[in-house]
Amino acid sequence: MEYISHYTSPLGGIIIAGSRNAVTGLWFDGQKYCAAGLDPEHEECTEENILPVFQEVRRWLDRYFRGQEPGFLPPLDPKGTAFQKSVWDILLTIPYGTTMTYGQIASRIASEQGLPHMSAQAVGGAVGHNPISILIPCHRVIGSSGSLTGYAGGIERKIRLLEMEGVDVRKMSVPE
Repeated sequence: MEYISHYTSPLGGIIIAGSRNAVTGLWFDGQKYCAAGLDPEHEECTEENILPVFQEVRRWLDRYFRGQEPGFLPPLDPKGTAFQKSVWDILLTIPYGTTMTYGQIASRIASEQGLPHMSAQAVGGAVGHNPISILIPCHRVIGSSGSLTGYAGGIERKIRLLEMEGVDVRKMSVPE
């Protein structure tokens, strides 16, 4: 059984999805791919019956939106292909307050898999379909030229998230 809970952030409403043991989704209201893969038979938690895993996510988000590195990660169980999961695993290694390019991720996957090359565009597709925004920090991925491209939650949110982490976005470009 999958459950959902709602969280109000400074950047808008957030939907949290999960099982009793792990987070399976986290999306800003209305973002691209919002609730993709969510079980149609899900159950909504109320404040009275909120799951412990959702309490942990809320604690993480509270710290994060206060501008603090949370220092822990709730249990995650994103649904995706083996390739997508390999990309999301790399996203989890990007330190708070730093960025990585799609090309750097592609090079790392190619190296780990013994391949001569990996497409940055394929990496971009996996990053864009990350079902657990913020916790799996897809907002920390930028274009090789410093472009703040490709965030399903919207470029303005991406900018705000990076700024909250202390990233100087003034040196980065915003796509037209």
